[in-house]
Amino acid sequence: MDLNEIRQQIDAIDKDIVALLEERMKLVTQVSAYKQSTGKAIYDPEREKALLSKVADSVVNPEYQKSIVASFADIMKHSRTYQAGKLEGK
Repeated sequence: MDLNEIRQQIDAIDKDIVALLEERMKLVTQVSAYKQSTGKAIYDPEREKALLSKVADSVVNPEYQKSIVASFADIMKHSRTYQAGKLEGK
């Protein structure tokens, strides 16, 4: 397989990832509304720790584990930032 074919496959996967991240953010918006109505804190370290552990356990190839867990940590960080903006009315 040549570089262009590999990049086309990556582009297709990236498109799927974007769609899934949009679906995730819709749910994050619902979480934000729930937290706002109940006064719950945005950051739940136990939930994040459990989620990252579950992600790590789901990775089949151990060589990818650190990078994938870091990617999920970033996703959650940006989700918290988004929730904070929603709670501030931005």
